[in-house]
Amino acid sequence: MEVNTALQALTALSHETRLWVFRLLVQAGPDGLPAGEIADSLSSRQNTMSSHLRLLHAAGLIDSERHGRQVVYRANYDTVRELVLFLVEDCCAGSSQVCNPLAESLTQVCSSSTRINQ
Repeated sequence: MEVNTALQALTALSHETRLWVFRLLVQAGPDGLPAGEIADSLSSRQNTMSSHLRLLHAAGLIDSERHGRQVVYRANYDTVRELVLFLVEDCCAGSSQVCNPLAESLTQVCSSSTRINQ
């Protein structure tokens, strides 16, 4: 991942509502969620949510697909993976004492069924 791409993703996530939207979509999995449900879940007005979704989409963090009159949003897991790898690239000069616990933590998160709490 290029630095500017990482900066755009991190900038998009630097707003509380957008961070919660992103986490909600990551939690929803590959099925994603309709825009209205996202807005309702976060008690946000739909026009405000539309702006947040547009910024997350522009940063490549989410994708959208139209189903009739409804737009369904999903986390872009490829971008998520690239961003995480970019952030830990060259982690601690390859120290297994630091890298192994980090890798184990990521594995535990990915295999748990813990729901994100607001």
